[in-house]
Amino acid sequence: MRIGMIGLGRMGANMTRRLLGGGHEVVALDRDPEAVKSVAAAGALPAQSLDDLIRQLPAPRAVWIMVPSGAITEQTIDSLAALLGANDLILDGGNSYYKDSMRRAASLAKRGIDFMDVGTSGGIWGLKEGYSLMFGGTPAAAKRMEPVFKTLAPAADRGWAHVGPSGAGHFTKMVHNGIEYAMMQAYAEGFDLLQHKTEFKLDLAQIAEVWQSGSVVRSWLLDLTAAALAQNPTMQGIAPYVEDSGEGRWTAIEGIELGVALPTISLSLFNRFRSRDKDSFADKLLAAMRNQFGGHAVKRD
Repeated sequence: MRIGMIGLGRMGANMTRRLLGGGHEVVALDRDPEAVKSVAAAGALPAQSLDDLIRQLPAPRAVWIMVPSGAITEQTIDSLAALLGANDLILDGGNSYYKDSMRRAASLAKRGIDFMDVGTSGGIWGLKEGYSLMFGGTPAAAKRMEPVFKTLAPAADRGWAHVGPSGAGHFTKMVHNGIEYAMMQAYAEGFDLLQHKTEFKLDLAQIAEVWQSGSVVRSWLLDLTAAALAQNPTMQGIAPYVEDSGEGRWTAIEGIELGVALPTISLSLFNRFRSRDKDSFADKLLAAMRNQFGGHAVKRD
């Protein structure tokens, strides 16, 4: 099968290589010519423009986009829609907001163009391990793309699923990322407590390795934690600043809108916000309060 790939960041490039390894043909396009050259060296067909990419795809066409969510995704889909025709298909594998995906699917359907929102998990390890794919769209579009999903997934019979109509794929990925926030926070807090028990001189990398086998908290995320601790036991040189992709925010907002309690996920998101506050007014005010009611000492800058 020949498919177009727009967006050759690390994940898009690795997905392209995995598709090529699975016997598919990929027409690749990116704003960075060097990125296109890199995948072309692996066997992809280079495209110089959207028009060039469309010309190289047989009808009905399938174009997968892996670009940042928001304005760039919107612009890319609008530009593609102007060039594609009836029964062509656009797949968005980025972390778009699911309501945007529902809107885009409805708009494209008026032109006869199919749309699939593909929640994609696997990060930089996807090339080797395969990607977890949760996609929304019509059953016909899902069936058409099965060969591609089977190639990208860890195996042909697992790691991929048509989870529902348009928007369902990105909604599922949004919740997935919210859970990921909470799991990461729990591991970080647990190892922080272990690290503070200095009298035991605990080897955190060793403990992580023990937990990897047989423990009820074992997971791939713990495997990555163990690797990070082995490489840098004291986290030297790493700033205590944690970014968020936006999906944790959407998950928390969805909980509010649906009246579903998400305390752990929400607190993990708020902790990321807190990590970025180098000069916390709230903490200063807390110290001042303690001084007011209890005469507790206040540390000065």
